[in-house]
Amino acid sequence: MKNKVKILREEKNMTQNELAEKSGLSLRTIQRIEAGSMLKGFTLKTIAQTLQTEPESLFDKAEIFNVERAKIINISVMFGLIIPFGSIFVPLILTNKTKDSKTKEIGKQIVGVQIILSFALAVLLILSPFLQKVFYLEFPLFLIPLIGSLCLKLIVVGINGISLNQKQELAIKLKNNFL
Repeated sequence: MKNKVKILREEKNMTQNELAEKSGLSLRTIQRIEAGSMLKGFTLKTIAQTLQTEPESLFDKAEIFNVERAKIINISVMFGLIIPFGSIFVPLILTNKTKDSKTKEIGKQIVGVQIILSFALAVLLILSPFLQKVFYLEFPLFLIPLIGSLCLKLIVVGINGISLNQKQELAIKLKNNFL
């Protein structure tokens, strides 16, 4: 994006200062955009209008990814509430049908986290009857990891959804993706 804005600005024989004045944005904003800051919303429309171009032309094809598709993959984790292992299979299917490589990578990261959470839940559910017997508990112990897992999934989906809206990347992901 940096090069596109700068190239278009220079083609119009404008300085950064002139672009800032004509667009109504600050010089610092123009400098940040040309340094690689993400353009979106009002700023994107304003820069495109000032440079007399379409907003899409300010992005390289490699930079564009469908954040909406990534959000759908993220929220599809909630199918795990209805379908056993739906929190893995539904996002995995949506990820595999995605053509964009960045969205596909985000989908793989989402699925990786869900596999870890599902594995941890399975282990805790297997252990809970034994622990219940060892500690002579009357309360059905399996409910604790089940409810905890549900809450954790909701938190992960919420935090990642907010991060996708603001930064167009996941906040909660694995360091090394195994998919």
